[in-house]
Amino acid sequence: MALLDLILGRPLSSLEERGEKIGPVAGISIFGLDALSSAAYGPEAALTLLIPLGAAGVAYIVPVSFSIIVLLGIVYFSYLQTIAAYPGGGGSYTVARENIGAGAGLLGAAALMIDYVLTAAVGISAGVGALVSAAPGLQPHTLSLCLAILLAITLINLRGVRETGGIFMVPTYLFVASLLAMIAIGLVKTVLSGGHPIPVVAPPPPSPAKAAITTWIFLQVFASGCTAMTGVEAVSNGVKAFREPTARNARITLTMIIAVLIVLLAGIAYLDSAYRIAATDPGAPGYQSVLAMMLGAIAGKGPFFYVAIGSILLVLALSANTAFADFPRLCRIVAEDGYLPRSFATTGRRLVYSEGIWVLAVLTAGLLLLFGGVTDRLIPLYAIGAFLAFTLSQSGMVMHWLRRRPMAWHNIALNGLGAVATGITVLVVLVAKFAAGAWVTLALMPLLLATMTAVKRHYRRVEAEIASRNPADLSRLSPPIVVIPIQSWTKVAEKALRFAYTVSHDVRAVHVDSEEEEDNRFCDCWAEYAEAPARAAGLAPPKLDRVTSPYRFVLRPIADYVSKVAKDNPDHYVSVVVPELFERHWYHSLLHNQRAEVLKARLMWWSNPRIVVVSVPWYLKE
Repeated sequence: MALLDLILGRPLSSLEERGEKIGPVAGISIFGLDALSSAAYGPEAALTLLIPLGAAGVAYIVPVSFSIIVLLGIVYFSYLQTIAAYPGGGGSYTVARENIGAGAGLLGAAALMIDYVLTAAVGISAGVGALVSAAPGLQPHTLSLCLAILLAITLINLRGVRETGGIFMVPTYLFVASLLAMIAIGLVKTVLSGGHPIPVVAPPPPSPAKAAITTWIFLQVFASGCTAMTGVEAVSNGVKAFREPTARNARITLTMIIAVLIVLLAGIAYLDSAYRIAATDPGAPGYQSVLAMMLGAIAGKGPFFYVAIGSILLVLALSANTAFADFPRLCRIVAEDGYLPRSFATTGRRLVYSEGIWVLAVLTAGLLLLFGGVTDRLIPLYAIGAFLAFTLSQSGMVMHWLRRRPMAWHNIALNGLGAVATGITVLVVLVAKFAAGAWVTLALMPLLLATMTAVKRHYRRVEAEIASRNPADLSRLSPPIVVIPIQSWTKVAEKALRFAYTVSHDVRAVHVDSEEEEDNRFCDCWAEYAEAPARAAGLAPPKLDRVTSPYRFVLRPIADYVSKVAKDNPDHYVSVVVPELFERHWYHSLLHNQRAEVLKARLMWWSNPRIVVVSVPWYLKE
C-alpha cells in the first residue's frame, strides 16, 4: 500500500460520491461540533466579564443566556427557511447574492471565511488551553500542541466526509451525553433541595464586588456570550453533503443541534445560578473553568468528572472540524461564481475540496503562530463575522419572501425581526470588542472583498480575450521552425531530434560555445551523428548554430537566439524542443541542474505568441 493511501485513504471515483453522503447522525458530529462546543466557553466568556460584580454578577447569567437563546431561536427558524429555499447550499452567501446583490453576497462570504478561520483557531486553542489548565506542565508546549491537533484534523478531513463523521461521532456524543447527564443530576438535586443544592465540591467563593451592573456591562456580557451562537450557519452551507432528501436531512440535523444547544445553555445558566458558581480569572493562579467547577459541585471528582472533563477537552479541540467542513464548501460556491480561483471547486482524491482544506489549515496555523495559541487573544476577533452573516442571510430572506406571490407575511416578519436583532448584535459586539481586537476583523473584510473582486475581474478579462465565435482559420499554414538546444550528443539529444523531424523539416540546433576544443569535437559529432543520417533518410540536414558565450552563460544566449529566429521569420511559429532528463526518484533529480525548467519558464515569460515550447523527456531506468 502506498504511503499516501495509508494516510489519506485510497482515491475515490466520482461514482462513489453517493456513498460519501451523510445522514443527520453523522451530520451532527461534522456540522455541529462548533455550535455544541460553544456551550463550554460561551457562558464562561459571559461570566468572566461579570467577575467585577462579585456574587451579584452570577445572577445575571440567566437573563443573558435567555436573551441569547431567544436570538438563537430566531436564527434557527430563519435557517430552516434558508435550507428549504436554497438546497444547493451556500447559506448567507447564496441568500444575500441572489436577493440583495453580488456585493452583499461577497460581504457575507468574506464574513464567513474570516469566521471559519477564527473558529478553527479558537476551537483548537480553547481545547489546548483547557488541557493545559488541567496539566500545567504542558503550558510550554501550548503552540506545538495546537499545531499538532491542527495537522491531525486536516488529515482526517482529507480522508473524506463519511470517514470524518465516523471519527468525530464518538467524542461528540460522549460530550453531549456527559453535559446532559450533569444537567439532569443537577436539576434533580436542585429540585429535591428546594432550590438550594449543596455542592459536593464547593466552588471557589466569588471575588468581592468592585462594580455595579450597568447597561454597558450588560451589553458587553451579552456580546461575549454570543460566541455560543457561532457555527449555527454551518448546516445551511453544507446541505449538499447530506444524502437524499438533502434538505430534509439538513433541517433535521439543524433542529437536533439547536435543540441540544438550547438545553445545554439553559441548563448551564440555571445550575450556575443555583450553585452560585462565579468565573475565575483565566490568567490568575488556581484558574478553573466554569464547567469543571460545575461538574465538581454536582457530581464530585469521581470517574464521571474525569470522563466529562476529557470529553469537553476533546470536543473543544476538535470543534475546529466545523470550519473544515464548511470553509471548503463555501469556497467552492464562491469559486464557481468566479470570485476565487476555480481550483477551489475541484474535488480531490477523496471527493472533498482539498484545496480549501489546505488553505484553511495554513491560515489557521498562521493565526495560532501569531497569537501563540492563546484563546483569550483570539476571542475578541470572534463572532463578528458570524453575526454579520446572520444579518445578511435574514435580510436576504426578507427580500426573498417579498418577491414571492402571495406574500408570506409571517415569514417576512420572522426574518425581519431576525435581521434587526442580529444587526443590533453586530453593532453591540463590534463596539464592545472593537478596542480588544475586533477592528482586525473589520479591517480584513475590505481586503478580502477587494481580492475576490480582483479575481472576478481577471476571469472576465481572460474570458473576453479568448472568446471566439469564428470558425478556425486554416489558410496560409506553414510548418514551424524547430529549435533544439543541445550541449552534447546523447540519447536524449537523439530523441529530441527524432521528434523534431515529426514536426517540421526545418530543424535548427543551437549550441553554446564554452571551450573551443570541446566545441570542435561537438561539431564533428554533429556532422557524423545528425547531418549524415538526415541526408541518408532524404531529409534536409539539421542546421547547427553556434553561439559564443564568453561569460559562460547558457540559458540567456539560447533565449536570445530563439527570439531572433522568431523576429526574422514573422510568418512562422518557432517550436522550441527542450530535451529533459527525468529521474525515477525525486531526490536523484537534486543531483542534476534544472536548466530545462528554467529555460522553459524564461521562454514562456516573454509571452511571444509565436514561440511554442515542447518538452521531450528521457526517463532514466533504475
